This record gives sequence, C-alpha cells and structure tokens, in this order.
Amino acid sequence: AAAGLSYVGAYVVNTYRSYDNFLQDKYALLPAVIIICVAVVMFFIGLIGCCATFRESRVGLGLFLAIILVIFIAEVSAFVLGFVYREKVKTDVQGTMHSVFEKYDGKNPESRVVDYLQEQLHCCGVKNYSDWTTTQWFNSTGNNSVPQSCCQQEAKNCTGHLDQLQEL
Repeated sequence: AAAGLSYVGAYVVNTYRSYDNFLQDKYALLPAVIIICVAVVMFFIGLIGCCATFRESRVGLGLFLAIILVIFIAEVSAFVLGFVYREKVKTDVQGTMHSVFEKYDGKNPESRVVDYLQEQLHCCGVKNYSDWTTTQWFNSTGNNSVPQSCCQQEAKNCTGHLDQLQEL
C-alpha cells in the first residue's frame, strides 16, 4: 500500500510540473505531499505491525491497531475535504486558465503551455473552441481561427479556421 501511495503522490507531483502555469495556488501540491508522507509513515507502521506480530506482542498489536485507525480517519477526512472543495478548485482552475489563455500570443512560455495542454488533453479552449473568440490573440489575428494545437492529430490539413469545426 505504501508503494502504491508513493507512486500516486510522485505521479501527481510530476504531472503538476506540466500544468503549474494553470495552478497559481502553490498549495495544489499539498495533497500529493501528504500522500507521500502518509506512504512513508505507512511503511514504518507496517514494519511495526510485522515486528509486533512476529514477537506476538499484545502492546505492539494494540499500538498497530490504534495507528491504523488514526490513518483511516485521516484518509476519510481527506476524501471528504476533497469532495467538499472540488467546485472551488474547478472554479479557480478555470479562472486561471482563462487568464493564461488571454495572454496567449503564440510565442511566450504561457502560449507553449497552452499548446501543450490542448495537444495532450485533446481539447480546445477552457470549455470549447468558442473560448478563443474572446481572446486578444483571436481578435489580433483577424483570420477567424484558433491555434493549430486545437486540431485533431489525425487532421492533416487543419488550419484552425472555425469553418473547419470537424477537424478541431
């Protein structure tokens, strides 16, 4: 279990690096750090449980049970907090994404992150392609198109023009 939690925590931290421009709140990594810490603690608790079982120690097994109950309560609390605050996180991320999309010019680092995000997630805009119609980039280009990172990977002749919606 500790190895599985360590993997999940490390995966979240690694994924965060790709999308850190969209998450202004640096506390977004807090759950991943907590997961990794819990994994380390679980490893040592498992070791204590194995030693207590091997020695047939009632005190050690009682301590092991108490620690496992505390961890269970902490995990349930984390789940409830995640469920309660999911809409706030969604709203914050969408707001930040809109501001990053507004800064898009096709050249700056934020633009490369937007292109990477759209290509990796196979999406266009925050909710859909129409989000681009309100950006400065869309208005400044004047060619009625979205970035080519919105194009489907299979589409060979996609230019990002809004008259080719089937290729976006």
